[in-house]
Amino acid sequence: MNMILHNNPTAVIEQGNTLANPKFEKNGNLKTFDFVIANPPFSDKRWSNGLTLPKDEPYKRFDGYGIPPTKNGDYAYLLHIVRSLKRHGKGAIILPHGVLFRGNAEAIIRTELIKSGYVKGIIGLPPNLFYGTGIPAAIILVDKENALIRKEIFMIDAGKGFVKDGNKNRLREQDIRKISDVFNGRIEIAGFSRMVKVEEIEKNEYNLNIPRYIESQETEDLQDIEAHLKGGIPIVDIDALSNYWQIFPTLRKSIFEKLNDKYSKITIDNSEIRDTIFSHPEFVSFIEVMDTLFSEWKTKNILLLKDLGIGNKPKEIILGLAEDLIETYTNKPLIDKYDVYQHLMSYWVETMQDDCYIISDDGWKAETKRILVENKQKKMVDKGWTCDLLPKELVINRFFVSEKQTIIDLETEKETIASQLTELEEEHSAEDGYFTELEKVNKAEISKRLKGLKGETGVAEEIAVLKSYFDLLTKQTATNKKIKQAEKELDDKLYGKYPLLSEDEVKQLVVEDKWIQNIEGAIKGEVDHISQKLTNRVKELAERYETPLPLINEEVSNLESKVNAHLKNMGFVWN
Repeated sequence: MNMILHNNPTAVIEQGNTLANPKFEKNGNLKTFDFVIANPPFSDKRWSNGLTLPKDEPYKRFDGYGIPPTKNGDYAYLLHIVRSLKRHGKGAIILPHGVLFRGNAEAIIRTELIKSGYVKGIIGLPPNLFYGTGIPAAIILVDKENALIRKEIFMIDAGKGFVKDGNKNRLREQDIRKISDVFNGRIEIAGFSRMVKVEEIEKNEYNLNIPRYIESQETEDLQDIEAHLKGGIPIVDIDALSNYWQIFPTLRKSIFEKLNDKYSKITIDNSEIRDTIFSHPEFVSFIEVMDTLFSEWKTKNILLLKDLGIGNKPKEIILGLAEDLIETYTNKPLIDKYDVYQHLMSYWVETMQDDCYIISDDGWKAETKRILVENKQKKMVDKGWTCDLLPKELVINRFFVSEKQTIIDLETEKETIASQLTELEEEHSAEDGYFTELEKVNKAEISKRLKGLKGETGVAEEIAVLKSYFDLLTKQTATNKKIKQAEKELDDKLYGKYPLLSEDEVKQLVVEDKWIQNIEGAIKGEVDHISQKLTNRVKELAERYETPLPLINEEVSNLESKVNAHLKNMGFVWN
């Protein structure tokens, strides 16, 4: 079924024991392939079941490498893949991290594999990705092509890029894209990827543990004791924001003033930091550049999206959109193109993909459908209507603005009434309040109380309060009725409008108002997040070193003097 869903219905699938009884054979030997990928069971303790090693191993999978440990089959599966590849074949296998550094028989096999040149790359993955185990894994990439002259292995430490998904971790689209881009392009990124020479691996006794070759770039946020004692903000902390100062060179000077070679002081009040940064000409210019970038991508792709029709291929659509977005934000200051890419891919998975399949099947039709729900009596109840491609809110915002505003005004009026009711109830529900005589504060009880007060004297104020509350309740009921009526009238107009929408109107609503607006909002939010990080860090440094120890001591001394003075006035004096 998996093969059918991935448009490969002619795939040949065999069931059996890969190691003891391989199903893909040719002339009594293992059949070889151009590509082999595998995700075998981690550290399989039963891998040798059905094998009498080494005599009865007819496929010579372990010749020249050695026999894997009896109770650990990781390298057995890896060597099976190596043997199943053609002379120029390529393979990939997911194995636990331990295969990179474990000793004894596995160390010997690992050494021989490295010397053979078959190991092209290693990608370290986050922990807790796979069901049944929380240990981190690695992808071992094998390539027989050019193996004889291969003298280096490309390593990626992708163990930190993931998102929590329930009780497991999951690679995001941006993580997968970054890994593939970096590996295919052999791009070296500090703390993430590196091309490691076999000579260096040999010096480490053929240990492939990734942290030996790729150092983490995470730095601890250290407290400066001298700054806490004498005041000032460490220049080293300000320099750490160099990626911002490269884009906003004069912004730094407008916030900080150098005290000496080690410390600076902030020249504005902490409450002014955000406004100073966001209103600075260099910052404003940066935001304009970011807006222009997205506008260019938007203008280019709106036309492409509106040209979609029946028979479109959603996978090709997202591939084109994503590639263009990645290219648009490549090598742009401060913003990570993979973060931007993730926003597009998240929206694609959540919404846009389904929309494209609808258009592929039916074209640009805003077809409505009734919402039928089964009740407790097993009867289908009509709960209104909806449209998968075109949500009601989009049509309302385009064609029924005044009707929407009427409902908003009524909702505001409703909230005002509710606030006034709460205020009156709180004011007169205390002991001896006018509402304490009521069993419940509602219309019936208030009406009953008002009847009981008729003819009594000295109760004018209570009657006025009760009438005021009663009138508000009446007004609330009337307002609720108006809201319900206005919503029904709007819904009826909407239901009548959908069949009248032209194809161009549907395209505008879906492409511009739905897709592009959502993507734009997410990407602008990413830009805002980048800006906010600078603001928060500057604030954090300012507040951290705002009050040095001498000022704290002085403040404590002043407070102590005031307390002693008060105690003296109260007759408590001591030496």
